[in-house]
Amino acid sequence: MSRLAARFQALKQQSRTALIPFVTAGDPHPDATVAIMRAMVEAGADIIELGIPFSDPMAEGPVIQRASERALKHHVSLRDVLQMVRDFRQQDNDTPVVLMGYLNPVEVMGYQAFADQASQAGADGVITVDLPPEEGQEYTATLRAVQLDPIYLLAPTSTETRISHICKQAGGFVYYVSLKGVTGAASLDIAAVADKLEQIRRFTDMPVGVGFGIKDASTAAQVARMADAVVIGSALVRLVEEHQDDREALVNEIRSFLGEIRAAMDTAGTG
Repeated sequence: MSRLAARFQALKQQSRTALIPFVTAGDPHPDATVAIMRAMVEAGADIIELGIPFSDPMAEGPVIQRASERALKHHVSLRDVLQMVRDFRQQDNDTPVVLMGYLNPVEVMGYQAFADQASQAGADGVITVDLPPEEGQEYTATLRAVQLDPIYLLAPTSTETRISHICKQAGGFVYYVSLKGVTGAASLDIAAVADKLEQIRRFTDMPVGVGFGIKDASTAAQVARMADAVVIGSALVRLVEEHQDDREALVNEIRSFLGEIRAAMDTAGTG
């Protein structure tokens, strides 16, 4: 059983919702990333989403765009990101790590080389934001062959035909992007999210995670009552930006913020 499947199974048995924090690899500095990942786990993260820096992150709002810019100033490459996963695995062989990025760096490396090296590094899944499943059969097959889950996105505008198609292609979990627009955008309509999750679950038994627009403990708790996973991105990356010049403060702020999120989610689950 994969790390992702095992983690979701264990959480289901505990009636808990997965907490998935996001950080851009190499932000604010390459040697900070593994320390941030470990702090996330200490604060209650169940799965880590690790962003691959890219020059044109089209799905991201300004907060995560700036994170990519900071990482790229340090020349952080896809190979560097995979080394960070290897370094993380030296002390943590249990927490699943999902890579999130765009297709161009993967194509430069080559599908097979990327899949092999990501799997060997200890990654568990891959979100490739700008690759539609209709054009990704070869890529998806290459990932699956080395036990990497291809994780696909669904949107508020996804039709039932689209939902059905994507759920058949996806692995690990389905990621519901709960807002129209980019990361860090407007506030969530909780009732609309609940309706969409009900629709998605008619087409899959896989866990469904919700991301985009979850900015604080209260929103995370509301989403935790209906989703299998809560993804926190821009709110965390904003903390990295605010404390980029003070490593100790940065790690402490992330640990504190995620601890509050985790506590609120767990309270929601027992309420």
